[in-house]
Amino acid sequence: MQLELREIHKHFGRVRANDGISMTIEAGELRGLLGENGAGKSTLMKVLSGFIEADSGEVALDGEVLDLASPRDAIEAGVGMLHQDPLVFLPFSVIDNFMLGSPGGATLDRDAAEQALAELSERFGFSFDPDAPVRSLTVGERQQLEIIRLLWLGARVLILDEPTTGISATQRDQLFATLKTLAAEGMIVIFVSHKLEEVEALCDRVTVMRLGKLVGGAELPCPPEQLVEMMFGKVVSPAERAPARIGGEALTIDRVTLSDRLLSTADLSLSVGTGEVVGLAGLEGSGQRLLLRSLAGLHPLDSGTIRVGDVETSSLGYRAHLDAGIHFLPAGRLEEGLVRGLTITEHFLLAGRRMDFFIDWDQARDRAAAFIEEFSIKGTPESTAESLSGGNQQRLLLAMMPAGLRLLLMEHPTRGLDIESADWVWTRLLERREEGTAIVFASADLDELLRYSDRIMVFFSGRVIRVLDARATDGEQLGHLIGGRDAA
Repeated sequence: MQLELREIHKHFGRVRANDGISMTIEAGELRGLLGENGAGKSTLMKVLSGFIEADSGEVALDGEVLDLASPRDAIEAGVGMLHQDPLVFLPFSVIDNFMLGSPGGATLDRDAAEQALAELSERFGFSFDPDAPVRSLTVGERQQLEIIRLLWLGARVLILDEPTTGISATQRDQLFATLKTLAAEGMIVIFVSHKLEEVEALCDRVTVMRLGKLVGGAELPCPPEQLVEMMFGKVVSPAERAPARIGGEALTIDRVTLSDRLLSTADLSLSVGTGEVVGLAGLEGSGQRLLLRSLAGLHPLDSGTIRVGDVETSSLGYRAHLDAGIHFLPAGRLEEGLVRGLTITEHFLLAGRRMDFFIDWDQARDRAAAFIEEFSIKGTPESTAESLSGGNQQRLLLAMMPAGLRLLLMEHPTRGLDIESADWVWTRLLERREEGTAIVFASADLDELLRYSDRIMVFFSGRVIRVLDARATDGEQLGHLIGGRDAA
């Protein structure tokens, strides 16, 4: 089996997302695809998987040119893609999502699907309740579900766009072992990532894109500095973090108990000062997401109290939380943070929360253009949210944040971002900290937690087992606690 991409061109207005891309990948190869946000990687993979059509060029598998007018065409040809934002239907159950796209018409065999779900889940080390609503799953669990669905549908070419975001180190290791097994059996695996260490751990060869073009490639292993320079045209070093100036209490969590259908937490207590950054660590589903959503007014408390400044927010709705200076950046950018189909200009109008009967559209577009320039968003005022890369969607969300926040809540703030974009995001976030905003964020990236947190709240099975001084903690200690060691 051989996969060929021949002179792929794709333009979005003036943006040349793919500018004459050609590459060949052989059966059994684990190919890494690297590039900064907006380099054109996701566009190229969406062309390959039938989600968008190229302006020109062709894709061939085993010498046969494929007609990729839709994702169905692609999966029938054996090409499946796991997107950075998993394509799931939130109101549906796990098993209903798993069965999407399966053959059989009106005679779908639910029992056979449940058996396949169980077998594939066991093989990967995943765990699913077939009847649970997908809305209740974490982003990482939604990714896992999509992976095994694609395998069940018969993918021979498997494209993974940032698949390790939001899953634990153990799940990542299991995933990598499975991908290596699939490649050994002759499958082509294309691994799109910004994490150099993961590409080096998994892939045989890497291809690098920049500004819509292929700029180089290398056999692995190779020096990381070589790959970074190809990605950015320079060697990128993370900025040094200034010491925090922590003030009076910005957030008080007092003996809070939370629950949903999958998890319950009890007796959560914490005080966060103004200008303090607190990271939430733990395996997915350990309680971090539940706490963040409760702090944002999106999930009710069972008991206990939460205060932000001098305002008790325990029983307030989401809109009242916004009025109290609380802002939430969810992990699902297109699911909860942005609105598909709306332009950047329309997003800024919504974020402004003004109730004017008439809209001055020229003024609104000028304001959007100013924010686009200030936040280095690769798009235009007329660009829709879904047309932006993951990094540019995150920049848009940051640009939409109101001034004067008391509390900023974030779920995986640099999910899927390259080194330079992640550093840029945190530079902006720490500017908020200097203004006195308290920041609470959840992340699966241990380096991110250790680098940017003042303290780290470690969750395990719904319990907070330790609150650590980040500067007196290392990755080994944090990893042990996340895995449940010393949790007694």
